[in-house]
Amino acid sequence: MSPKREPERITDLSRLKAFTNPLRMQLYRLLYVVGAATASQLAEQVDQAPSLVSYHLRKLAEHGFVTEASGRSTDGRERWWQVMSEEGWGFRDSDFADTPEGAAAVGAVTRGIVDNRVTQYRAYLDQTAAWGKAWTDAAFTSEWMLDLTPAELAEMSDELQALARRWRERGRAAKAAGDTEDREHVSVHLYGFPFRL
Repeated sequence: MSPKREPERITDLSRLKAFTNPLRMQLYRLLYVVGAATASQLAEQVDQAPSLVSYHLRKLAEHGFVTEASGRSTDGRERWWQVMSEEGWGFRDSDFADTPEGAAAVGAVTRGIVDNRVTQYRAYLDQTAAWGKAWTDAAFTSEWMLDLTPAELAEMSDELQALARRWRERGRAAKAAGDTEDREHVSVHLYGFPFRL
């Protein structure tokens, strides 16, 4: 059995604030998916100048989220970048709730994450016909209304994360073995939060 790998938990406000910039969030997500890329390649994806993308990649590197990908450059002129950890990162609101600045950063980063996810899902909805029946039949969106305690919701979160890790590792192992036919990037978004009527 392999050791349980967890996303890095951010507890330092200056590091969290690095993601209050929406472009940095977008660049990090792209690097996470593609594995490694140059600023020029990423600039094409986000429709920004390579110099601006380079600046934001350096800022992400200063905070320990991305690093140079060694051995990728063929001519030594262009730097390749990759995420620091393939497990990603996360944070708890409660780690930053004791100051107005911390609460504001949590709000900004969380809204940025949700905005990115909504943009990604809307792009899929706009392109469903191009994906074909197999993919559109497999894609899902669900909502469940549950009555839980905070401890039960936390337990459910742990179970869902373990399930997602298992499927991520299965996909990585298949790609490493050369099984790439019909394999695409898949995004799964789940939210669990309390509400009152």
